[in-house]
Amino acid sequence: MKKLLGLFLAMAMSFPAGAAIVDNVEAIGRIDVLAADGNHDLAATGSVSRVLAGLSANLTEDVKANVLFGYSAIWNGDTSGRSISSDNLASDGYLENISLLSANVVLSNLFDCFELTLGRQFYGEEDSTVLYFGPKSGYFSVLRNGAIESLEGAKLTYADDFKSVTILAAKLLNPVVNTTGDLFGVDIGLSLADNFKAQVYGYSFHNVDAFNMTANAQKYEGFYGAKLSYLPEAFVLSLEAARGFAGSHMLEEVHDNPWFVKMDASFNMDAFTPRAAFFYQKGEITTFGAYTPGLVISKYWMPQLRSSSVLADSRIFNVGVDYNLNKFTFALDGFAFQDRNAQSSATLEADLTANYQHNESVALFAGIGYAKIGGGEIDRRVGSSDAMVYQLGTTINF
Repeated sequence: MKKLLGLFLAMAMSFPAGAAIVDNVEAIGRIDVLAADGNHDLAATGSVSRVLAGLSANLTEDVKANVLFGYSAIWNGDTSGRSISSDNLASDGYLENISLLSANVVLSNLFDCFELTLGRQFYGEEDSTVLYFGPKSGYFSVLRNGAIESLEGAKLTYADDFKSVTILAAKLLNPVVNTTGDLFGVDIGLSLADNFKAQVYGYSFHNVDAFNMTANAQKYEGFYGAKLSYLPEAFVLSLEAARGFAGSHMLEEVHDNPWFVKMDASFNMDAFTPRAAFFYQKGEITTFGAYTPGLVISKYWMPQLRSSSVLADSRIFNVGVDYNLNKFTFALDGFAFQDRNAQSSATLEADLTANYQHNESVALFAGIGYAKIGGGEIDRRVGSSDAMVYQLGTTINF
């Protein structure tokens, strides 16, 4: 990857000012600034900024190169290896905390129908329940966890009006522990009718050390699932289910294989958009999903499922409504977190958030969340009757 990055930079610098490649170079990136506070250990308090910056260039016809760097700084000066402790640019200072997040080349129209991405890259959608590698938005991911996961490998895609197919073979990367294992997968999307879409996926992990999908490493471990969506003009309804496997051969079934089901619905009424969701999970099928509903409970626990089973065996209810007023969007949500068999009282959470879209690239946001702690594992871990979180921030994309 260092050779790829060096080649890209050398090519960009070696062309004369009037060369066509210079005209096709554009800056890409994102800036997040977030401040948060709360009344309990569930709340990550303080202020932080995160900067992603890089270049994207068309090297030649149907060949694009991308490179992106990232830096995260905690404003209180307690660096933990990620913030500016002085203006020193030595190896133990500012430059030491800059990470190479992506560096890849994209070959389009390959054999007139494929697209191939080679190198370090992000993967998946940020709202994915099962798999997402890339910069996550919101309270927990920016403030408590500056590290951004990437993949190093190859992604081959094909798409037409009816179907899309993605095949992935990659190494898992983490800025803290470096390479952590191998990942192979396939994702198929189908447009069944004007308003119906389907997705079928399967992923297998191999030699995963830091993020074992089970307590004991298996030769084959991973998950497979499907999602069906009904998408008319105003109404959205989706149902997703997935099941994990682990054993000596692919898709091995045992009596306690983990699984989950998730349902989402929303209805766009112009200014108002009512929403509802239900999530039910038995065991833990993946540690790489990005589903973290609310501001308090799941933002703290769900990203920690690699080391905590608090929400790995649970059911979650959510009802909410969005209200759009010019550039403002207000959202009011209620959540109930409970063990899947309802053997303990539910933890209840209420959130109010506001987003101001200054322009298409700049947004300011604020939020407050309150959780009334119920029983079960959450009560045992928290040991308090309530938890509250406040946050302010902005996101700038360029």
